[in-house]
Amino acid sequence: MASHLLDPNRLFPADGRARAIAQHLYQDIKDLPIISPHGHTDPQWYAENNYFPDAAELFLMPDHYIFRMLYSQGIPMEDMGVPRVDGGPVETDKRKIWRLFAEHFYLFRGTPSSLWLAHVFHEVFGIDKPFGPETADHYFDYITETLQTDAYRPRSLMDRFNIEVIATTEGATDPLTHHKSLSGSAWAKRVITTFRPDDVVDPERKDFLENIETLAMLTGEDTHSWSGYLGALRQRRADFRACGATATDHGHPTAATADLSAATAEALFHECLEGNVGAEKAELFRAQMITEMAKMSIDDGMILQIHAGARRNYNQDVFARFGSDKGADIPSQTNFVDGLKPLLDRYGNEPALSMIAFTLDEDTYSRELAPLAGHFPCLKLGPPWWFFDSPEGMIRYRERVTETAGFYNTVGFNDDTRAFLSIPARHDVARRMDCRFLGTLIAEGRMTEEAGAELAHDLTYRLAKESYNLCG
Repeated sequence: MASHLLDPNRLFPADGRARAIAQHLYQDIKDLPIISPHGHTDPQWYAENNYFPDAAELFLMPDHYIFRMLYSQGIPMEDMGVPRVDGGPVETDKRKIWRLFAEHFYLFRGTPSSLWLAHVFHEVFGIDKPFGPETADHYFDYITETLQTDAYRPRSLMDRFNIEVIATTEGATDPLTHHKSLSGSAWAKRVITTFRPDDVVDPERKDFLENIETLAMLTGEDTHSWSGYLGALRQRRADFRACGATATDHGHPTAATADLSAATAEALFHECLEGNVGAEKAELFRAQMITEMAKMSIDDGMILQIHAGARRNYNQDVFARFGSDKGADIPSQTNFVDGLKPLLDRYGNEPALSMIAFTLDEDTYSRELAPLAGHFPCLKLGPPWWFFDSPEGMIRYRERVTETAGFYNTVGFNDDTRAFLSIPARHDVARRMDCRFLGTLIAEGRMTEEAGAELAHDLTYRLAKESYNLCG
């Protein structure tokens, strides 16, 4: 049945020969298993395998892409049902919230959100009517009813989506309750965690001191001493590895690293504990902790991911009223050449270190990141991230990175999402865009079809498994 929602040739080149090549490449890789080595879905979903509650809860509540677009058009967060920090009144009628979304769905025309949602509506739920105000109630009722069937429980959807492995992301003070409940089952190898210690390495967080105390309780270490603090982090890394983790993740504002002496680092740590450091020293401490994490990665083999360049919670009024992750994060200029130099001077030639760098500053692709990854064996480039996991962003990435770093200093695709149902849609977009890029190279005589077919498979599947040590 022809779909009103999805063009089977979407995202392929308009040129006839390049399109035909891209179609052929895509047919060979479209059904490969999904490797999702970095994301933010809730581990409770997989551990408890309960039914998802309703359409609004699943589609809208975790998706800051939707919040930010609607808010940009003057729609209050309260009307979208976003909880307020002070517990004040917000809209709780899920159907009303869904109707509001449907009335403004036109705002997403031409955005990656519209591609993802169209894929989910048609491919996951089989709905073949355009989404909008007239069909809002039909969508809400059908999706909500369908979610209460066994075929739409999280584990069933994992199988249906052909997700071979998915990594969630938890903070250093997380008890890992849900991951531990999967221990000993086959699901423990398919649902793994990622260690993100931002909660205990960022002195500018309001809960930093509280988190340091929690870290002590979880590990039994004296986290008010520098050696005890580092020991507690090593222990937590081991706890995470026991729950399948192969990587750490660091969401710092910049790419700054530092290589302080042990005495200087210890003195700076104590200043942080006293709560009197300013922005400059807080940045220096975070920078030192990236280098400390690199040393620990050399010791325990965990991949170090750096997600730099986001000015988080830029709208302070929204942050004060609704908290973080509400669509108010903004890309910022990032200096990787100077920022990473202290770490690379110290550990950049260590064969046991594996780093993956992500950025929201596209200007650094060709000027900084591709040359760095094209030289240092320890460094690879993460895929287009966040604002740029879009068709145009993916093409710009390949165009700016490939000529200097090649394909094999990148790590395939990861979806980095909280929106579980959109995972296959996001991977499908990435697969189509890689086939588009490869199809154009082949049509221009710059690559053979045999090499393109091998590359399409590697970019879709093999590179992610190898880069994140998921081949065992």
